[in-house]
Amino acid sequence: MPSRLHFIANSPVEGLAVAERRVASPQASIIFVHGALDRGGSFARVVRRLVEFDVVVYDRRGYQGSRDLGPVNLDAHVGDLRALVNREAERGPVILFGHSFGGVVTLATVLANPAGANLVINYESPVPWVLRRAHFHPLSSDDPRIEAERFFRRIMGDPSWERLSEQQRESRRRDGVALLNDLQTVRQAEAPFNLADLRVPLTYAYGDEAEYYRALASELEKVNPLITTRELTQAGHAAHLKNAEQLSSLIEERWSACASA
Repeated sequence: MPSRLHFIANSPVEGLAVAERRVASPQASIIFVHGALDRGGSFARVVRRLVEFDVVVYDRRGYQGSRDLGPVNLDAHVGDLRALVNREAERGPVILFGHSFGGVVTLATVLANPAGANLVINYESPVPWVLRRAHFHPLSSDDPRIEAERFFRRIMGDPSWERLSEQQRESRRRDGVALLNDLQTVRQAEAPFNLADLRVPLTYAYGDEAEYYRALASELEKVNPLITTRELTQAGHAAHLKNAEQLSSLIEERWSACASA
């Protein structure tokens, strides 16, 4: 069995918390990019099932182990991911997996420079410049700590927040600054990239619990022939936590198709 994820000392970006899991004769390296108010370790259930791949996860700057690393804008996130892609590309093929806002980072990265990335798989990533939501949840406060708690309760539910220890709640609140930067990026009127210019195959996956993502997937297929979509059954936004088997199977399937193309 492969070893577990472990943090590395020689991060390609000073101050960026990076963890990896290596296997013998990997098919490819997969870099997981987490969404807003999350952390790299949340992909552990998916990682355990991907026994034929090297895996890299990291805490995006502004979050958790990388909290003290600034700035936390999209350009900086792209620079971090590009450094990881360059590092993994020296070993072999590279797959990028972006969950939610993490998919905005993967797209911005390969559109700025597609070199080194062979496949992108995103799950329910916000692309409001292709299809606008009916409304955004308005910010209720200028305090990042308050917004972090409010965001967590809305996405994960009040019971999940109540189950956290006070230390865990405080840790989430401290990620509020990075969260607000993520939200600001997806709420800006001008798109940060043009998906028509995409040159790397993209699979956009979504669950069957939100009609918006189904409609968005339909629109994405019209933008670029390199974009395919996939719906997961009985899956919500936290599929990496609750539908790990489906996600790992999707990654293996899409990589098999990409590698044989």
